[in-house]
Amino acid sequence: MCKYFYAWLSLVGLTFGQNVTEFSGPLRGNKGDKAIFPQWPGPGPNGLARTPPMGWMSWERFRCQIYRRRYPDDCISEKLYMAMTDHIASDGYLAAGYNHVSIDDCWENHDGRDSHGRLYADEQRFPSGFKALGDYMHKKGVKFGIYSDCGTKTCGGYPGSLHHEKVDAQTFAEWGVDYLKYDGCYNDKSGYYSGYPDMGTALQASGRNITYSCSWPAYLGSDEDSKPWDAMIAAGCNLWRNWDDIDNSWKSLESIINHWGDYSSALQKNSGPGHWNDPDMVLCGDDHYGRTLSTDQCKCQMSIWSIMAAPLIMSNDLRKVTSAYKEILQNREVIAVDQDPKGQSGARISPKGDQEVWARTLGDGSVAVALLNKGSSSSAITAKFSDVGFHFTKAQVRDLWAKKDLGSSSNSITMTVPATGVVMVKLSQ
Repeated sequence: MCKYFYAWLSLVGLTFGQNVTEFSGPLRGNKGDKAIFPQWPGPGPNGLARTPPMGWMSWERFRCQIYRRRYPDDCISEKLYMAMTDHIASDGYLAAGYNHVSIDDCWENHDGRDSHGRLYADEQRFPSGFKALGDYMHKKGVKFGIYSDCGTKTCGGYPGSLHHEKVDAQTFAEWGVDYLKYDGCYNDKSGYYSGYPDMGTALQASGRNITYSCSWPAYLGSDEDSKPWDAMIAAGCNLWRNWDDIDNSWKSLESIINHWGDYSSALQKNSGPGHWNDPDMVLCGDDHYGRTLSTDQCKCQMSIWSIMAAPLIMSNDLRKVTSAYKEILQNREVIAVDQDPKGQSGARISPKGDQEVWARTLGDGSVAVALLNKGSSSSAITAKFSDVGFHFTKAQVRDLWAKKDLGSSSNSITMTVPATGVVMVKLSQ
């Protein structure tokens, strides 16, 4: 209860020690239908990210690896991001829609800001500077993403942006930044109500279009029904990290899929053009810890992320991604579901279990359906048309992973799905 009280105080501008006569709020007549609701602080929507962002981010695969002499090819450095930019541009990813490369934590000079109070990159790992790195990306047709934190420090202990929002936003704009991931370490729940709107306001005043990814709800627990979605939209957030960080394992991926299924209703209604739920990075082809998901498991993630209208932000070593994983990541038919311009998120429409049905209604009236098998053996899964929101008795069925038409079906479809695998189809008239 207290957190809501203090948030309300911040909204109406009341601080301890003020004269009560300065308080501006509802009067006796502002009851019932005449009630006055406080407006959340912030600049409001910025008009960006009308479809879920797509790109590449370093965190899951490369974390905070800063030892350039010991790990010259894998440390957080301009060499790494230039290499990833090259592969995005030349290996078909950019053509498929993956259009940005994002730096995560640990890029800064650890000792603090320069004499003008500005952030600057570690000079040993980024000797050319960020303006040059951004220019390199832009020349390849790739957008430039960066990371900061709304606390006093980043999660890795580098300088944060709290109380420096304006100068940092202007610095990012001067570097040519197109995307900001804004984390939430070294702050608290009440501080988010001002910190995220402050950066959103500064970004919109910077003179550059910068897509704004907020980690705010990830620090508010697991109950998606109670999170302040309207406040996040008012803060200018284009997407938000909702929950736990993903790790390179089926166990982690399955836990996130279960969470999204359990909270489908809340997540579905708070997602749409310009403001997206972000279940975290795409693991397909990620060889972190010396292991990879199976191709079937990769298809599971791509299918469910696309049903949920989630950002498709890879975290892998693009220099090592095999052709089998690349084919999954670049499947245009699955990506088209994710990027459907209607922007209506889907949901789990069956009970939670080893075998599940997920569905999403698309802008042309067709319905994308994912038959998900989390079990340890193959299983037949049935989806009834009436359950998935397809309002006709007969449908043309297209298998999106096989890229082939399966003919017509009446009232339902039944498919055999491999263990920890998926079959994804589109139903249309």
